[in-house]
Amino acid sequence: MKFAVTHCLLASLAAGTAAAQANVRIEPVHLQGPRILEQQTASAAIRDYLRAWRTLGTAMEQNRSDLLGAEFVGTAQDKLAETVDEQIKLGLSTHYQDQAHDIQIIFYSPEGLSIELIDTVKYDLQVLDGGKPIANQHTQARYHVILTPTAAQWKVRVFQGQSG
Repeated sequence: MKFAVTHCLLASLAAGTAAAQANVRIEPVHLQGPRILEQQTASAAIRDYLRAWRTLGTAMEQNRSDLLGAEFVGTAQDKLAETVDEQIKLGLSTHYQDQAHDIQIIFYSPEGLSIELIDTVKYDLQVLDGGKPIANQHTQARYHVILTPTAAQWKVRVFQGQSG
């Protein structure tokens, strides 16, 4: 069953991954606890999480914090909106190009109200001042993420990264 879930996740994400041009690797799901994570639920959560990365990139590049509400809620949305506001004050923008995601779902709450995952992300970061590049950096960071279901999708509620 665990192999089947992982195999189905990889197959269902292939089309979305090609558009994002990032290599996405899904670790086998090894949850301990009373609630089973169905393949369809895991696939939807990861699909929505990867879409949140694309939205984040657009919001940071265009300095539009209003875009964040489509994929983020709570503290994640608030902190990212603050970052966009700081960029605007400094006259900067940021371009993200994710190269790879290594995702592992580590928790699914018994009541089905949250999914916790760890994502080791590799991405290129370019800081622009007035549209002109002033810094480029290749980064690898580990993100701790908590997703919350809404009526139509999973949204990112906690989004904490550590470079490394």
